[in-house]
Amino acid sequence: MRGMEPAQREERVGPRAGAVLVSRTCEVPDVSYRAFLASHSAPRLHWAAPDGLEVVGSGAAVTLTAHGTDRFDRLREEATTIFRDVDRTGPAETRPRFLGGLAFNENHDPAPPWTGFPAAAFSLPETQLTRADGTTWLTVREYGQDVSPDDVAGRLERTREDLETLPSMCPSGGPPGVERTEVTPTKTEWTTQVESAIDRIADGDLRKVVLATALSVDLADEIDVPGVLERLRRTYPSCYRFLVQPTDEAAFFGPPPERLVKLSDGRVQTEALAGSVPRGETPEADAEHAKSLLESEKLQHEQRLVVDAIMDQLAPLGEVAEGEQGVRKLTNIQHLQTPITTTLSGDEHVLTIVEALHPTPAVGGLPPEKAWEVIRDTETFERGWYAAPVGWFDSDGDGEFAVGIRSGVAGGRRATLFAGNGIVTDSDPDEEWDEVKHKYRPILDELERE
Repeated sequence: MRGMEPAQREERVGPRAGAVLVSRTCEVPDVSYRAFLASHSAPRLHWAAPDGLEVVGSGAAVTLTAHGTDRFDRLREEATTIFRDVDRTGPAETRPRFLGGLAFNENHDPAPPWTGFPAAAFSLPETQLTRADGTTWLTVREYGQDVSPDDVAGRLERTREDLETLPSMCPSGGPPGVERTEVTPTKTEWTTQVESAIDRIADGDLRKVVLATALSVDLADEIDVPGVLERLRRTYPSCYRFLVQPTDEAAFFGPPPERLVKLSDGRVQTEALAGSVPRGETPEADAEHAKSLLESEKLQHEQRLVVDAIMDQLAPLGEVAEGEQGVRKLTNIQHLQTPITTTLSGDEHVLTIVEALHPTPAVGGLPPEKAWEVIRDTETFERGWYAAPVGWFDSDGDGEFAVGIRSGVAGGRRATLFAGNGIVTDSDPDEEWDEVKHKYRPILDELERE
């Protein structure tokens, strides 16, 4: 279709001298985000927050990438340069937002299945739909030295006409089917890894470490990632949903339950989410599981470690307050949850807070340096972007990020799903193995046929 095709020009990476970002927006009738994504090739992005903001984009007007220990600094600096000269129309909801994420490790190697995923990558979509407060807007953008606002406005009109051919609702289709799965590490290897971590904790130089597993999945048919996301919308309505797809061959996606940080007008919102038990088959059994979560000394200890660490990390930035602990109930699992807020004492960028918090003890461990050493020495696969920050930021430095857990990377007839568990002094390898398997279910359930 004429307006739905990405612009045919060279990939835009990083700021350029004399370049301007031109953005034009109009309100449009509601449209199926799955149909929109399916009609576009990569790169594709999708972000949906539990509070209702949903953004989907295709193409990249400009992309920022970074690698190494200074990746957060480079992202902030290059974004500031790009946002310096902006010509845009539209409401605040459609303001330019860089969408993307980072790898768990700043020296991440983008080898399969992570081909196309650098240590950090954020893009301003060329074509974007934004839904908030019951309204949908279409935005098109171009970034360059000789961008014509009239040309951008013309492309907006052509794209709007093409959107009218898409349905407002679109069936999500069926799962591709699972032919074979293989978990890394094996249960025997996992037991050895957990016992080794417990020994390190007993030695006194480690308090907690999160060990991850990877589930390789061979699919019966090619995966339809937009279809999976649509099914996850219905199954996990209270979770975030994200998609980062730099190429047609690989997409990172999932429905993470955990907010890493939200920054708006100088106020930081985050949370500690640690400790988990399954949902019950009956309301009575479900309540019993929740009670065991609240009364477990092991899980309360693990949660306290996470809360204290997050509060310590935020303390230099402003006044930190701990909220009341509760239970976060998801479709197949429930967690201890403690909200944490901070009123910033200065002007901070959300990426600064992301850098301060990542990795949280819920996905890394304590102390962070020792935990990362154990993870590096223990895990036999590349985490890639698993358990790392995914989200967005704008020209004011505000933004929102989730923790990229309950996630997978997929393309064609292959998928790799990830899950991890926090290991503390009284962890039992068998119990941890049983618990970690539940964390594959959000995506695995959407891949398996009945």
